[in-house]
Amino acid sequence: MKINYSPGILSLLPLFYVGWSDSMLGPSERNLIMEKINKMPHLSKEDRALLNSWTDQRNPPDQHIFKSWIQAIKENEKHFSTAKKSSLIELGLDMAKQSSEQKNVGFQSSAEVIQSLQELEKTLGFEESLQSSLLFETLHWQNQSDGPEHSNHLGDILDGAYADIQGKIRQLLQDPFFRNKDIRLKEAYRERVLAQVKELAKQGLGAYAFPKEYGGQNDPLLNTVIFETVALGDLSLLVKFGVQFGLFGGALYMLGTKKHHDQYLSQTARLELPGCFAMTETGHGSNVRGLETTAKYNRETGQFTIHSPHVDAGKEYIGNALHAKMAVVFAQLIIDEEQHGVHAFLVPLRDEQHQDLPGIKVEDNGYKVGLNGVDNGKIWFDQVQIPRENLLDKYGSVSEDGQYSSPIKSATKRFFTMLGALVAGRVCIALASNTASKKALNIAIRYALKRRQFSQSKESEETLIMDYPSHQHRLFPKLAKSYALHFALNDLRTMYAEKLSSGDMRKVESLAAGLKAVASWHARDTIQEAREACGGKGYLAENGLADLKADTDIFTTFEGDNNVLLQLVSKGLLTEFKEQFQDGGFMSILRHLGDRLSTSISEANPVSRRNTNAEHLLSQEFHLQALEYRENSLLYSLANRMRTFIKRRLHPNETYKLVQNHMINLAIASIESYCAKSIYKAINALDDTDQRKKLTRLARLYCLDTIYERRGWYLEQDYLSGSKSKAIRKQISYLCNKIRPDARMYVDSFNIPEVLLSAEII
Repeated sequence: MKINYSPGILSLLPLFYVGWSDSMLGPSERNLIMEKINKMPHLSKEDRALLNSWTDQRNPPDQHIFKSWIQAIKENEKHFSTAKKSSLIELGLDMAKQSSEQKNVGFQSSAEVIQSLQELEKTLGFEESLQSSLLFETLHWQNQSDGPEHSNHLGDILDGAYADIQGKIRQLLQDPFFRNKDIRLKEAYRERVLAQVKELAKQGLGAYAFPKEYGGQNDPLLNTVIFETVALGDLSLLVKFGVQFGLFGGALYMLGTKKHHDQYLSQTARLELPGCFAMTETGHGSNVRGLETTAKYNRETGQFTIHSPHVDAGKEYIGNALHAKMAVVFAQLIIDEEQHGVHAFLVPLRDEQHQDLPGIKVEDNGYKVGLNGVDNGKIWFDQVQIPRENLLDKYGSVSEDGQYSSPIKSATKRFFTMLGALVAGRVCIALASNTASKKALNIAIRYALKRRQFSQSKESEETLIMDYPSHQHRLFPKLAKSYALHFALNDLRTMYAEKLSSGDMRKVESLAAGLKAVASWHARDTIQEAREACGGKGYLAENGLADLKADTDIFTTFEGDNNVLLQLVSKGLLTEFKEQFQDGGFMSILRHLGDRLSTSISEANPVSRRNTNAEHLLSQEFHLQALEYRENSLLYSLANRMRTFIKRRLHPNETYKLVQNHMINLAIASIESYCAKSIYKAINALDDTDQRKKLTRLARLYCLDTIYERRGWYLEQDYLSGSKSKAIRKQISYLCNKIRPDARMYVDSFNIPEVLLSAEII
């Protein structure tokens, strides 16, 4: 429907249209716009109210409103000379004039009005060259079906279907409101970050995974995209954002039932109910089943008593502990001295004046290596009473008379199902880890493209450090791995969203555990290498790497210690084969694996192990076969070793201790193989020749560097000859040389705005 806007509204429509089509409005930008609008002399009270409503990011103009703007602008084209180089302000004033003449309404474009519009244009950050003719061209293009010519920029591929939401968040994070670089006092830092998380909540970004009736979008996949992109900004903001909406909100949603959703989820999404996730204890970190906090049910009162039996049973390192009003507390459910395992409970922490409730004791963890904008703390419970309804009872409930029931009869399966429902945390930390790696590589590679050192003679210019092969070798393989991880993590999040609805999350849990470990270790190593590659400049806080290094270090143990997680991956691989061959028993698994390995060996040896031909070494077939061979071989030998220990009647725990390192190596091999398959799958789906060529170079470098890094194992297995190992090393150098001319393009394709890189040296 056509909307008849007033002349005052029409005078601002071109500015509003371009402002909204360009990006989401940031908090500083929105406040300035509202301030300017409220001072404009030609606007009525009704005009100001309508315009201010259009700046509300939580309730942005819908498609009908947006189309009405386009219609109003295009209707004015016949009265306006598009050949004339006029500004958006002139277009808006002309629209207002035409409307006032048609309606016989007086409208004066005084110098004061023009000045106020110019101030608004400046606030929106529009360039003076942005002319009305360009706006009309844009509107005409939008009516064409073919669209613009597609770019060969790899950023189009990396953003893919998520370009719109990622672009909006990148723009939002550039707002000065989200700048924290110079805040070092933890109290001030924490308050700043809390205000920033509230702003993200206003933008609706924390609620994407929640159902629409609670203010969400019911889109768990886009929720991971948002988290990944917010990681481009301050990582204290990211972690606090994740604690509130991912851990606290995620536990409420995934472990609770409708009564909990109705009462708490909307408040959580708006950050009206700040919460924390109280799982880890001082004495028990990775061993969640061994948590010592208790939740005893009392039939007479219909309440649970939450209690920390001793100091080391206190919850520790709990994010949002000082700001939270409520905690999701993981405790041992006990009825009549019978334990029913770990369950999650909602425990109020503070009253309306933010004072600790009776029985609650909270201590600040103090300063940390990094992430000092996050209020981590310790929490103890001293006989705290909560109502029966505060048990998050999706997987286990207690009736009023104290009868326990669960849709999952097996206590072990129930426990892992409960933890599996929270797997999104690991998916998100893996994504954020790779985002941090991309930032570090962007800074280091761009610095290397401008920093010069040494020359061959006094007359010649000094050499760019990026032109030294040693510098290429330290950065380009890590660049290639970040690309491989990008596609692997994209595949993981797609699988997560698909499996979430079906309920079968075992494959997702295993991949999330493995990719979180590999991606966070990659971030640790990449940021350190980037810091060293920038020399003393990399050590300065002004260049971004210091905070990046400090803030991401915890990712290696956050959401699970990496070494523990990798053992879960191996157990998952063993279980998968066991289930496939349930009828044939353990020997059937070994026979099957043996057949697969013998086939691989016959294909690879003796000719392939000595093949140093470049075509062979650079082939997708060789890369995938070699990496899969390592995975299968380690799985076979692990299964065989465990079979031997089982025959000796060793306790399962003792068996796992003896093969622990073997399990970690298998898990890493499995993830390395998965990453190779993911990047090649992405390449094989491309039609553009130039894009395929550029990505293929990175895929080849990732695979060959991985094989070369594991060359000791391959040589031990007689899969590679010494001459082939040397040939692989030469091909790595060749690929680094080929990547060098496009180095800037590869990091530019990460689409990280300059402001968010926050590095003076580039």
